[in-house]
Amino acid sequence: MTTREQRIADFIAPFRVEPGSKVNLAKDFEPDFKGTIQSKKRGRKLLVQGTELLSEYQSRLYAQHTHGVLVVLQALDAAGKDGTIRHVMTGVNPQGVSVNSFKVPSSEELDHDYLWRYGQRLPARGEIGIFNRSHYEEVLVVRVHPELLDRQKLPRGTRKGLWKRRYHEINAWERTLSDNGFKIVKLFLNLSQEEQRIRFLRRIDLRDHNWKFSAADIREREYWDAYQRAFSQMLSRTSTEWAPWYVIPADRKWYARIAAAAVLANTLIELDPRYPKVSKEAREALQEIKVTLEKQAPEGAAPDPFVAE
Repeated sequence: MTTREQRIADFIAPFRVEPGSKVNLAKDFEPDFKGTIQSKKRGRKLLVQGTELLSEYQSRLYAQHTHGVLVVLQALDAAGKDGTIRHVMTGVNPQGVSVNSFKVPSSEELDHDYLWRYGQRLPARGEIGIFNRSHYEEVLVVRVHPELLDRQKLPRGTRKGLWKRRYHEINAWERTLSDNGFKIVKLFLNLSQEEQRIRFLRRIDLRDHNWKFSAADIREREYWDAYQRAFSQMLSRTSTEWAPWYVIPADRKWYARIAAAAVLANTLIELDPRYPKVSKEAREALQEIKVTLEKQAPEGAAPDPFVAE
């Protein structure tokens, strides 16, 4: 491991939810944590370095076409999910990245099991897929609002022990993806209640941000404690060795973006994708093609810039 790789691994270690640990979100993770990065200016420089690293590794992931990466983003409203996606993925090849946002399920989606619609949008090998909200809504918003289960057409008698079963089913589903070469990066953007209030006010005060605000956001804020309990149990029950959760401090947007980029970079470093090797026969064939192309050059054409004089 290089010095840079070790620094990234050390940086993200405080955010990792150790598999098997019992999480109390309010006590175990600080939304305003910023570690040793004390200035926004320093943070921006690190983010640029991180996105450059992501661009390099994403190119290798795309070329190797063996592994895929699924990034799961979960958070309450105003935590910065969209901004994290926009800033962290700056500079990567859009051909190898897909983003899916999950809203209220459609009638067709409700006619299938609760994981079906998420399985339809998984990344292919060589791709990075981002879920802006995800299958974890099924143990978060649905748990806080159990009346939503009525729309899921569950058979009679199946609600007993439902959440325990869903944790188990999600873990098993993610294990299957992992065993088949798809790495899962799970990021929970941890926003404080006061910072959410400030961001809501900003959305109201700034006209070009009004479209982001919804009265439903305020109604959901009334369930803050219920969501904190649901988040804590989700982190406790679904952080696994093959798909651990990372709790990202989100009160400072610039820090959250650095942390998210670092977790994704560390994942790609561990995968260590490589450009495909070209066989000796293929290289010899390329040289023959090169000779043919060089003979086709018109008189006075510029020399090959990649060939040393």
